[in-house]
Amino acid sequence: MLPVPYGSFDRDQLLIRVPFTFFIVVTVCLPLVGFVSCITVSLFYHFSEATNTHCQVSNYLPSISAALSLTPERYIWRFCIGLHSAPRFLVAAAYFSFYRRWFSKKLVKQLLNIFTLLCALSENVGLLLLTYVCSAETYSLHKTGFIMFIVSSLLHMLFTCGLWQVIPKRNLSSEEVTSSRYKNRLFLFNIGCCTIAGYFYWRHNKYCEPGIYTLFALFEYLVVLSNMAFHMTAFLDFGNKEIMVTTPPEGKHN
Repeated sequence: MLPVPYGSFDRDQLLIRVPFTFFIVVTVCLPLVGFVSCITVSLFYHFSEATNTHCQVSNYLPSISAALSLTPERYIWRFCIGLHSAPRFLVAAAYFSFYRRWFSKKLVKQLLNIFTLLCALSENVGLLLLTYVCSAETYSLHKTGFIMFIVSSLLHMLFTCGLWQVIPKRNLSSEEVTSSRYKNRLFLFNIGCCTIAGYFYWRHNKYCEPGIYTLFALFEYLVVLSNMAFHMTAFLDFGNKEIMVTTPPEGKHN
């Protein structure tokens, strides 16, 4: 099941036909809705629990891990990520085929394409791990999933931006050029937010200042939202494609 141009299959054999743009929007909106819902529920119904830290200083926003460790937030998030994860594997495969078309005879760029695919898969697995093992249950495993997600996410964005830089611009559509520009900006924004979030996390643990953990949580949100926006650029890359499920042609059932 791969994205293909419109009209490539006999309609009599068609079972399912979904525009890839709709598929991408739904896939990205699932974690977005889950994320906003969990933070909102935590703020309105579990504020004290969600914003409590070991320092016992004033804090006004929950970290993502704290919000997802509560009930019903953890189940909202798990439901959304459970639906989101399978399409993400499909999108990773679609991008692998997309890049392979550009670099079919260039070994180094094909290897970069493979590394990009592996990072996309690792990012998704890390997201599943940190989602289904909350910090309150097994902190070390949750931490492993979080690190796996962040590192794979940054490498995936880096390799993706690198691949787009070596595609001849004269062969790209205006939408693909715009997509490449957005990818570069979102990657720089994401890595900047990761750095700032890491600084505030260190500062909170070192000095236990009021409000610092709130700043960490805010930049943690921006890391997640910019990651979602980066993946949403697939809307521009596959705008004229569809996902189709078809029956085998006559005489090819065996």
